[in-house]
Amino acid sequence: MKLASTDVCSAQFNSRRKSRFSVTAVLLLIVAGAVGFGPTIAFAQSPPPASPSAVIATPANQSPPVTELAPANATDAEPVLPHDLTPTGMFMAADYIVKAVMIGLAFASVVTWSVWLTKVIELFSARRKLLRDLHTVEHSRSLGDSCEKLRNAGSDIALLARAAAGELHRSRDAMNHDGVKERVASIFSRIEAASTRRMTRGTGILATIGSTGPFVGLFGTVWGIMNAFIGISKSQTTNLAVVAPGIAEALLATALGLVAAIPAVMIYNMFARSIMGYRGLLNDGSAELMRMVSRDLDRVEFLPRRRAAE
Repeated sequence: MKLASTDVCSAQFNSRRKSRFSVTAVLLLIVAGAVGFGPTIAFAQSPPPASPSAVIATPANQSPPVTELAPANATDAEPVLPHDLTPTGMFMAADYIVKAVMIGLAFASVVTWSVWLTKVIELFSARRKLLRDLHTVEHSRSLGDSCEKLRNAGSDIALLARAAAGELHRSRDAMNHDGVKERVASIFSRIEAASTRRMTRGTGILATIGSTGPFVGLFGTVWGIMNAFIGISKSQTTNLAVVAPGIAEALLATALGLVAAIPAVMIYNMFARSIMGYRGLLNDGSAELMRMVSRDLDRVEFLPRRRAAE
């Protein structure tokens, strides 16, 4: 009985001791919170989740918070202006000097094709008349016969025949026939030179366009690229969508220069060959007429002697 009462007393003593220790711990926690450890513990706790209503209530024009994965300047895209990259759009957006160069080259191209059409018609008509009258002269017996057949003709062969007949008429009392031939040859050379100048008239502009067209276009390109680089320095961007339109506008001037120059060179070479062939036919006609003049002079000298012998 005495041992059982002793155990009960010890158990009551331990329970009182634990209750005192728990009370002391609570008091220490309260004091620590009052001193300043409480806020640290409060911030260590995770924040409460945001309610759906708060997310929906965010204004539409408010930018999202800045994070490490999405920097603040990522939403500020470089400005890209729309450009019409058709030839007409690039011409309208080009600088005034580049526009002037393009207009000049387009005008030069129009002049080239106008000269081509005019000279083709002129050379074709002159060559057809020359071949017809050359055939007539080759089948004539004398210079007078040729002039009679070519009375209504307007070719250079007809002009040579009339000039030779006029010189023979003015020199009918001349004693030296070699002098007559020299004068006729001199008249023929001047008529041939005048005919060549008439045929080559207008082709000089083709040579000028063909030689200067690429350089004029290059000037427009250099000016346009210079303005493009100035625009790049002002915009402080190297975005190809911003840089490319200005360079494309500048290169259009070079393209127009080549469009004007290449046909001009080809047409000029074609006319040079055609005029050379025309001049060759005219030389054949003048040579045939000179032979007629020589035969007529021999007849004039031979007939009086023959009559005197008879």
